[in-house]
Amino acid sequence: RWHISENNLPPGSQVLFREPGLWAKYRWQASLITGVILIQGVLISGLLDERRRRRVAEVEFRQRLAELARLNRHSAFSELTTSIAHEINQPLASILTNAETAELMLKSSSPNLEEVKEILGDIKRDDQRASEVIRRLRSLLKKTPFEVRDVDLNDTIREVIRFVAALAHGRDIELRHATTSASLHVKGDPIQLQQVILNLIINAMDAISEAETKKREIRVITNISGASAEIIVSDTGPGIAADNLKDVFDPFFTTKPQGMGIGLAIVRTIVEAHRGRISAANHASGGAVFTVWLPIAHGRSNSA
Repeated sequence: RWHISENNLPPGSQVLFREPGLWAKYRWQASLITGVILIQGVLISGLLDERRRRRVAEVEFRQRLAELARLNRHSAFSELTTSIAHEINQPLASILTNAETAELMLKSSSPNLEEVKEILGDIKRDDQRASEVIRRLRSLLKKTPFEVRDVDLNDTIREVIRFVAALAHGRDIELRHATTSASLHVKGDPIQLQQVILNLIINAMDAISEAETKKREIRVITNISGASAEIIVSDTGPGIAADNLKDVFDPFFTTKPQGMGIGLAIVRTIVEAHRGRISAANHASGGAVFTVWLPIAHGRSNSA
């Protein structure tokens, strides 16, 4: 109290008062601060662990989604066999015809080398056509991890349309598409986005094939809707029963006798994994309409 050091007191002095130390003065405050720091440390550790678990779960989800999508592509492959055979047979038949023609011309006494040169050019172009079909087939069926890239939806739709055109022709279905004049870019996995379009078109083909309708047509349209790319796939089939509209995207829900009920479920899963959404409805004039919205890649959608 009087700031006298105990060392300066004479021997035998009795100390009746001592100035309390820092711990004695602030032990409750120090204990409280220490407790708060410990609680914060536990909370931060828990949040970091939760973040790590979420990242692991996202990676596992994408891996399982990629595997499930690949199995679904293999399932769709059986339906595309006719279309693939047609696309490969056409250029191969043309190559054979041109090769036989060139062989006959070269056997003549004075072959026209300019015509032979043109024939060889045709053979080269047909070979490239067949190679492109095989490339598209390999890209569709190969096992690939989920890979986010810049994807032009208009190009994706055109490629799928080329792939299924022969199948639609074989089923006597008119397949039409109209893409927006704007550049329609999104961020996503190109193979899985192809599969979304492919599954919706095959689903529409199945609906039309099961119905007795005079107009057999599928339309694929792209638009820009606000900050989203919009894909509309409509058909002239019987439509979807009102009671089933809320269930069409549920796993294993199907109205087809031989259906597995995973095609549309995979479509929704892929769309939602790309931060998009999908809806199903009936057209006023008949038939079903599926609409997909995907976020446009920032700064990549420009009017032509």
